[in-house]
Amino acid sequence: MVRPITTKSLLKTVRSSLGQIAEHRGGNRSISLTDALMSGFGIFSLKDSSLLEFDDRRSKDENLRKIYGLEKVPSDTQMRTILDPVSPEEIKPVFKDVYQVVKQNGVLEKMKYLGHYLVSLDGSGYFSSNKINCGNCLERKNSKTGEISYHHQMLAGAIVHPDMATVIPLAPEPIIKQDGETKNDCERNAAKRFMAQLRADHPDEPFIIIEDALSANAPHIKGLIKHKLRFILGVKPGDHVFLFEQVEQAHQAGQTTAYEVTRKGVTHRFRFINQVPLNGSNQDVLVNFIEYWEIKGDKVQHFCWITDLTVTKINVFELMRGGRAR
Repeated sequence: MVRPITTKSLLKTVRSSLGQIAEHRGGNRSISLTDALMSGFGIFSLKDSSLLEFDDRRSKDENLRKIYGLEKVPSDTQMRTILDPVSPEEIKPVFKDVYQVVKQNGVLEKMKYLGHYLVSLDGSGYFSSNKINCGNCLERKNSKTGEISYHHQMLAGAIVHPDMATVIPLAPEPIIKQDGETKNDCERNAAKRFMAQLRADHPDEPFIIIEDALSANAPHIKGLIKHKLRFILGVKPGDHVFLFEQVEQAHQAGQTTAYEVTRKGVTHRFRFINQVPLNGSNQDVLVNFIEYWEIKGDKVQHFCWITDLTVTKINVFELMRGGRAR
């Protein structure tokens, strides 16, 4: 009999997995690496705004130790000292362990959508400073003052479902200075590593990657195909001029399909076409195009996507919801 997942059991899985990370300190240690790592996890799961806020909670909340299985809770200074040398690569197996738990307990199966798992992928910042920096920091120069600020970012992925508030996080990929000079290059290079890691961790899972327009480029799409990952990617007229011109020409020639449905007082209007070239330089990369208008009274929202899934009147509504699940 499969036992239901509880917060307690998930935290136990996280702690057990973090306990596999090798201790990097020598000599006597008053606080274990596992306690420090679980405390770091606690900051994010409790949504504390800073180490200082967590440090204040540490002195007042007696349940903190029980919930996270902590013997000793480090102060903010101790936590920095203990955790700074730990590589993000050492933490990645934790995500795989949690994934296996939710899969074994049947939770993952409930998140299937169109026969796949939707993986929302996007860049996210988690550190910024005008003074503190390291060799991996991304740098931004203020065009007015010339001041340089330092940042850490990552490419974060999570399994999502349009009908569920719960998500299942996947191992993120750090975006580092060495990835390139521009935002596009940095995220693309990190995405290559993310896709390879995702397939290495879960070689047979049916994934649909959903991303914004930054990812709707030929090299990235070829990478998705290489790793047998389906996709629904946002596109914009200003960034994908050739694509939209091809769609408009096809529309004028009567080659696009129009479809409209009204549900719960909202009109959903679609225009779509399959197998159009992505851009002039990569006409061998053929994609399926969806244009969508959501009309609610006087309010109109407009979205566009490309996908490798064949679009029909039967599935276009679900594909739209999948694209918007980001």
